[in-house]
Amino acid sequence: MGKICCFTSYVSSIQGFPKPLSKEEELLWIEKLADGDEKAREVLINHNLRLVSHIVKKYSNSLEADDLISVGTIGLIKAVDSFKGNKGVLLSTYASRCIENEILMLIRANKKHKDTLSLNSILSPKSDSDEMELANLIPAESEDEVFFQVERQVLMEDIERMMQEHLTVMEQEILKYRYGIMGYPQKTQKEVADIYNISRSYISRIESKILKILQKNISKNNEK
Repeated sequence: MGKICCFTSYVSSIQGFPKPLSKEEELLWIEKLADGDEKAREVLINHNLRLVSHIVKKYSNSLEADDLISVGTIGLIKAVDSFKGNKGVLLSTYASRCIENEILMLIRANKKHKDTLSLNSILSPKSDSDEMELANLIPAESEDEVFFQVERQVLMEDIERMMQEHLTVMEQEILKYRYGIMGYPQKTQKEVADIYNISRSYISRIESKILKILQKNISKNNEK
């Protein structure tokens, strides 16, 4: 646990993380790790600490940051220790799930923190009045890009599954248009209303209903 505490302090205080490894560098260190190279283990952990930081931010209102960083770092270490590097899965993708699993287990153990995942963490609608802007979750040019992509991908998989299970085809399409997801162009409520030849107020009611359905199921999912 002493090593974990050191990692926690490092993640909490560091201003600049080691840059993510290139695919070639990652493969090289993974091969060395498979041969029992302890330095390779350290390198793979250190160069993915940024991922812990980004995932922890999503749950920053749930528990103390140090607690989240601690368990998130444990998840990262478990990921590096158990990663097989097969089936074309990137270490960052695999590690993000391990990190998030550890964090969610901690949050679920605290009964007073149930609603930890917000739709607003990945979705932001196009406003008819331009008062709201599309969330810039994935910067076009950033060394952090891979981590934003991984985080968004994991969340979107959950959202897509819930859409298919709990929404009608029309409701799914409205959500896709409003938030510009899954290949759909982002549109205002008025633009969506014109597509279906219904009133904007009706689209607003449908959208509100959709978000309540998804948030309810997200909360249930976090209670499991």
